[in-house]
Amino acid sequence: MREPGEEDAGVLVGGDAYGGVKLTPTRTRKPFKRSAKARRRNVVAAGLLSTGILITTGVVWATPRQIGTVDAGVTVPAARGAENILLVGVDKRDDLTRQQQNRLKLGRESGQRTDTMMVIHLSEDHKRVTVVSLPRDTWTTIPGKGEHKINAAYQFGGPKLTKQTVEAVTGLQINRYIEVNILGFIDVVDSLGGVTVCTPVPINDPKTALNLTAGAHQLQGAQALGYARTRATGLADLDRIDRQQQVISALLNRALSADTLANPAKLTAFVNSTLSTVKVDPDDGLLGLATQLRDVSLDDVRFAKVPLTETNFKAPTGESAVLWNKQAARDMFARINADQDLTKPTPTVTPTPSAKPTAIPPKSISLKVKNGTLITGLGARTKAALVDYGFKVQGEPGNTTKKDYKKTVVRYGEGQEEAARTVSAAIPGSELRKADLKGIEVIVGSDQPKIGKEKASSTPTAKPGATPNTKTATQNICKK
Repeated sequence: MREPGEEDAGVLVGGDAYGGVKLTPTRTRKPFKRSAKARRRNVVAAGLLSTGILITTGVVWATPRQIGTVDAGVTVPAARGAENILLVGVDKRDDLTRQQQNRLKLGRESGQRTDTMMVIHLSEDHKRVTVVSLPRDTWTTIPGKGEHKINAAYQFGGPKLTKQTVEAVTGLQINRYIEVNILGFIDVVDSLGGVTVCTPVPINDPKTALNLTAGAHQLQGAQALGYARTRATGLADLDRIDRQQQVISALLNRALSADTLANPAKLTAFVNSTLSTVKVDPDDGLLGLATQLRDVSLDDVRFAKVPLTETNFKAPTGESAVLWNKQAARDMFARINADQDLTKPTPTVTPTPSAKPTAIPPKSISLKVKNGTLITGLGARTKAALVDYGFKVQGEPGNTTKKDYKKTVVRYGEGQEEAARTVSAAIPGSELRKADLKGIEVIVGSDQPKIGKEKASSTPTAKPGATPNTKTATQNICKK
C-alpha cells in the first residue's frame, strides 16, 4: 500500500482545457483574413491549457457540455479581469489498457493521485500570464489533516481539499480549478508532431524507458511524457519542474508556429485531442477565460518557481520533502496577488508610519481563528499567515454561526487588551472588540485581510529586484 504523498515518478499536466473547436470552413468568396500577429495571439489559449497554461484558438470554443466538470468547492467568482487558476495533473490509470500501462511504464495501481500542481495567474489587463509550479514534495499543513506532502491533499480529500491546501499555503484565492489526465498530454504532443527539448545532462531512466544524451532532442508523446516524469537527475523533483516548464514552452512554441496555424487539420487535432481528459470548476465552458486570453502572446507567459530553504528535508514520517522559504514565497505570492510582473523590479512603495510598538510580542500570544464568511478556506489561510507572523494559533479554524461578517474582528476578554492590540496591528483594518470570552479570537470577514509582516530590526532590507527563478516562455524554449 502507498501512504498519502508517496507516488511513482509523476505525470506532467496534459489536456486542452478549452475543449473542442470548430474551424470555420474556407469560403470561395472573400475569405476573412486574420493578421499573422492576431493568429499567433489567439492561439495562446489552446496550448497553455494543454499543458497547464492557456492558448486560445480564436475560433469557436467548445460548449460547456463538451468539457467535464468536477466539484472543487470554487464558490467565489473571479473578479473582472484578474484570475487565479489551480491546474492539477492527475495520474488516473483505471481506464488504461494493460498494453498502455506497459508502454508508458506506469505500473498497475488503481485510483487517482495528483502529481503536478500549477497556480496560474491572469493579470487584470489580460496581457500577462504567470505560472508557478508547486513542488509535489512540499511539506505543508493540509487543513484538518496535519502536516504532509502537498500532493497528499488530493488523496485525503480530492479537488476540494487540494484547492483549500493551495489557498492556505499561497495566500491566493483560487477562482478556477482545472484537472487534466495523463493520456491528454500524449495526444497533444502527437497532434503537434512532437516537441523539441534540450537536456543539459544525459538521462538514463529505466523506469520511464528514457535514454537521452545531453543536448537537443525531438520527442513524440510517450517520450515527452517520460521526459516530464523522470526524476533520474541530481535534483529529482526540482529538475522535473524545470523539464515540465521547458516542455510547456516547447508546446506553446509549436502550437504558435505557422506550420500549425496554417494547417486546419493539425490545429483541429491539437485542440480536440484531449477533450475527454479535462474537468473544470466552475462549469462555465471556459468561454470567459478564452476571452481574457485573446491578447496573450508567447513573450507574455512567465514561469516562476517557489523559493526553497531546504531540498532534502527529512519529514517526521521519514519521507524526503522540500521546505519553502516562507518569507520569500510569501513575498512572491503577494506580488502575484498585487498583479505585479515578476520579471520586473519590485515597485518602490512609500512606507506608511509604523504603528506604536506593543509590549507583548506575537510569540507570547495564543489565539483562535474563526471564519465568519462563506469563503471556503479563508480561516485556514488566515491561520497560516498568523502562524508565519509568529502567533500561536490554537486548533483548526472553526466557523461562526453568522456568515455575514464584512470586517475582520479581533475579540478579546478581560485583561487581554494589550495582547489584542498586537494581533490587531498585524491585521490592517481589523476591528478591536471586547467580549465575554477568555483569551483572544479572530473572526475573519469578507474583507479578507492581508496579514502584515513583523519587522525584524536585525535583518537588512533586500534591494528591489525581479523575483528570482522567473523566465518567460520564450526564454525556456530550446535553442538548437
